[in-house]
Amino acid sequence: MAAKSFDVVIIGAGPGGYVAAIRAAQNGLSVAVVEREHLGGICLNWGCIPTKAMLRSSEVFHLMHRAKEFGLSAQGISYDLDAVVKRSRAVAKQLNGGVGHLLKKNKVTVIMGAAQLLGQGKVQVRTDKGTEDLQGAHIILATGARARELPGLEADGDLVWTYKHALTPPRMPKKLLVIGSGAIGIEFASFYNTLGAETTVVEVMDRILPVEDAEISAFAKKQFQKQGMTILEKSGVKQLDRAKGVVTAHIEINGKIEQHQFDTVISAVGIVGNVEGLGLEALGVQVDRTHVVTDDHCRTAVPGLYAIGDVAGAPWLAHKASHEGVMVADMIAGKPVHPIKPGSIAGCTYCHPQVASVGLTEARAKEAGFEVKVGRFPFIGNGKAIALGEAEGMVKTIFDAKTGELLGAHMVGAEVTEMIQGYVVARQLETTEEDLMHTVFPHPTLSEMMHESVLDAYGRAIHM
Repeated sequence: MAAKSFDVVIIGAGPGGYVAAIRAAQNGLSVAVVEREHLGGICLNWGCIPTKAMLRSSEVFHLMHRAKEFGLSAQGISYDLDAVVKRSRAVAKQLNGGVGHLLKKNKVTVIMGAAQLLGQGKVQVRTDKGTEDLQGAHIILATGARARELPGLEADGDLVWTYKHALTPPRMPKKLLVIGSGAIGIEFASFYNTLGAETTVVEVMDRILPVEDAEISAFAKKQFQKQGMTILEKSGVKQLDRAKGVVTAHIEINGKIEQHQFDTVISAVGIVGNVEGLGLEALGVQVDRTHVVTDDHCRTAVPGLYAIGDVAGAPWLAHKASHEGVMVADMIAGKPVHPIKPGSIAGCTYCHPQVASVGLTEARAKEAGFEVKVGRFPFIGNGKAIALGEAEGMVKTIFDAKTGELLGAHMVGAEVTEMIQGYVVARQLETTEEDLMHTVFPHPTLSEMMHESVLDAYGRAIHM
């Protein structure tokens, strides 16, 4: 059978691939997208979305226990873990169907199967019915990534879980060990700890949430400890001994190996790119530590072959993948595009309290040679935060002392994942401290703290 020909063939229908497909179709190109598992990818089905649904359940559960603070009464507060998971899966299913509808509406050809590159512009798809050959003038790799598994710490779905097992748990953990304190690890630690699991987090780096500003990490750590979590930093899990219903973890703490018992372990030690079985080596595509090497326009060394999203490396964020998908689709269509600046992409972690940031940390800014002005404002100084009963938190801003450029913004506290976008827009528009100072923020809102933090960097804070 002759190969079906398209302007663009996209491998992977996650937040990078399906968005690239829609944008390419909007640009008048003929598009095929190949997906081996779920439309919407890990993010929509097993990552960003279902975890937020589960975290919302734990947040409501937490608030119900605080009813008395708000002049309310609630007795017999409990949860049904199966129902929490069922809601989470229903949310993911709804959005999965939405992606299918959007692709159909934009006349994108969807082929379910595993793709392999047979040569420049040639893709073969193994489907349930056999193989299908596709020809594409342009091919976009959007194959995403999966959980990294360390030797001896591999998941078994029973005692040791990956994020997938943690999203559809066979039981509620009583004593939980979370290995890794990046966004994935700390979100699951937050969820299960709130529902009552005795939770320990082990982080090999010198602090939890290691990519965040040190002050934000320290603040978050204190809050987690107040909530009953045990946090072990500069520590590593060397070995897991598995027996019926129990795991003995050999944890190196301050150079000494200690043994601790848990009934459940969640491994969240990073991700690896899905680069196997694609035929990249034969084409001469450069792969570095499981990630496809690209230039700042997502082009590989092979003409007409692009890589976007997690498979193309950090930052491993859905919104970065989507934006790269749009950029590549526009570039293929001959439209002017701008490379994406990683320093202008916000990171959000939906633990309790939430953490959000964009740009340089204070330490990184100083390492880069900037003379900095730093502003801080606490949630306790904000009327809306106090009214919400969410007075624990902080907003921190970092400016270039010479030019007034906003170098970075870092937050911890209620709803900061919604607030961070204000600073993202500010960085995109290259605003200075002067512009931000003259911006009128509405009252009473949490966003006023963003204004006060800017003012504080220049000794002008009003409410502190």
